[in-house]
Amino acid sequence: MMKKIKLQNALSYVVLTIGALIMVFPFYWMFIGGLKSASEVASFPPVWWPSKLMFENYKTAWNYAPFGTYLVNSLITVLSSITVTTFTTIIAAFAFSRLKWKGRDTVLTLLLAMMMVPFEMLVITNYMTIAKLGLIDTKWALIIPFTSSIFYTYILRNFFVSISDSLYNSARIDGCSNWKYLWRVMVPIARPSLVTIILLNGLASWNSFMWPLLVVNSKVNRTLPLGLYAFVTEAGTHFELMMAASTLIVLPAIILFLFARKYIVQGVARGGLKG
Repeated sequence: MMKKIKLQNALSYVVLTIGALIMVFPFYWMFIGGLKSASEVASFPPVWWPSKLMFENYKTAWNYAPFGTYLVNSLITVLSSITVTTFTTIIAAFAFSRLKWKGRDTVLTLLLAMMMVPFEMLVITNYMTIAKLGLIDTKWALIIPFTSSIFYTYILRNFFVSISDSLYNSARIDGCSNWKYLWRVMVPIARPSLVTIILLNGLASWNSFMWPLLVVNSKVNRTLPLGLYAFVTEAGTHFELMMAASTLIVLPAIILFLFARKYIVQGVARGGLKG
């Protein structure tokens, strides 16, 4: 029996190790590609380790295009998205958890059903809306479509539901309004779930590529992921510079995830299991 358990554990570790290597390999290839020469990055069979580490590729890549402007655009988009989405999520979660109104559960069910609709199916509708508003090729086009999230609302709503009703009733008896109760009581208690929502939203907004590609035309409004197009020219693609720039763009998200993964998992689990 013990041998069987040990064998199962060994197989589990082998499978998990293989899976981890498969997941990490693209990041390794990206990082190493940014340190190769132009000939090495395009050679076949592939060069697994460059003969000389070309750290100057990172400086060249950063100066190749106005990545400073792209960085500012990304920061504006991320901070705006986090601020507005967090506010709308808190308001919606409170409405679906504490306020009593006709059709509340039905509306929530319909919204949750919409989570099954992939983002790609909504792109055309979102694009037409932004175009009618005259916001194509503006920073507003990068922010407005992502000012709310059903998934984040569901997480926070479940956390709000888990808070005892007696606390809410006591606050109402003492003359506390719904608005004051929300911001002075529920929001501080729900801080773990809010941290998770902010982190997930920030990572998603930072790494967004498809939507900026559709609504941004000028270089001045490009974000960092979209700025990688600077390395695609009529003469060819500078893969070594693209890999170096990709590393610079992805690195902040990786570092943030490594430090915050514990809070993300706990917040999602807590919001998904309660209520």
